[in-house]
Amino acid sequence: MANENSSSAQLAGGAARSAAPVSAGTTPGVPAPTASGADEKPSTSGLLFGIGAYGIWGVLPLYFLLLEPAGPVEIVAARVVFSLVFCTALLTVMRSWRRALTAMKDRRALATLTAAALLIAVNWLVFAWAVLNGHAVEAALGYFINPLISVLLGVAVLKERLRPLQWTAMAVGVIAVLVLAFGYGTVPWVALALAFSFGLYGLVKKNVGGKVDAVSSLTIETAVLTPVAAVVLVVLAATGSGTLLTEGPAHFWLLAASGIATAVPLVFFGAAARRLPLSTVGLLQYLAPILQFTLALLVFNEAMPAERWAGFGLVWLALLLLSIDMLGSPRRARIRRAAAAV
Repeated sequence: MANENSSSAQLAGGAARSAAPVSAGTTPGVPAPTASGADEKPSTSGLLFGIGAYGIWGVLPLYFLLLEPAGPVEIVAARVVFSLVFCTALLTVMRSWRRALTAMKDRRALATLTAAALLIAVNWLVFAWAVLNGHAVEAALGYFINPLISVLLGVAVLKERLRPLQWTAMAVGVIAVLVLAFGYGTVPWVALALAFSFGLYGLVKKNVGGKVDAVSSLTIETAVLTPVAAVVLVVLAATGSGTLLTEGPAHFWLLAASGIATAVPLVFFGAAARRLPLSTVGLLQYLAPILQFTLALLVFNEAMPAERWAGFGLVWLALLLLSIDMLGSPRRARIRRAAAAV
């Protein structure tokens, strides 16, 4: 999503830290909502912002098709450069330069955001390639798998413990990947690359936490990538492979608008995260891959043989188990607070 963003963007299971570690229920570049909001009543504006964010990430495949004949490398390079342009303008309007410059001076935060930038660049590149090469179904699968990968990273890297229902979900997820590997005739590398790059992105951003706001974070990450992206655009133009300046003003402005398409859903998500309980944000995240999956079937007419339906069904079962566990988190938190009070 950008979804991948997404365009995230820290975005994937939506449970509290003990329930779905790493970045479950978050979006790249956006501080996660706190578990303390688990008992809050969802606000209408929060829901609208959340639907807007995940809705934009969900329809990004259609936008990428409008950018043809640009290839995935040029699309990502343009996305980086124009995202930086848009974010600098946004920081100026919001008068938030002080926060961004403070984050840039923090060597640890800068190193962390540099690593995050490399991971999100990989995510964007794989996603663009998948959409433009008839693998939108597999791209959607990657974002369905992402919550499971986030939980797996929490266990492997952060040494967090899972509850029985979470272990069951993980086991079902592993079986799903095996079934899909059989269905594809090979390992679904696009889906796994998207899921792992996004999951690792969330893990890296976890070290930044809420110290850097969404716009400042995206500004720094795109600034890190911009020198390379600018060189790529120049080389493509010099070799006659670029389309930015050769396909007319409409094509130029469509590529330029990729900066807006990257930043706006992150701003929406930040607004939603401040207004919604963690569990609601966690459930809303499934809107993006559902939209991507629907577009792949109905608009791109990608094939879905029986074995792929079986694999997707198992993935959805695993996500259902995670969601049930997630929705039970507020009740368990209340019980723990009551026990502590006694």
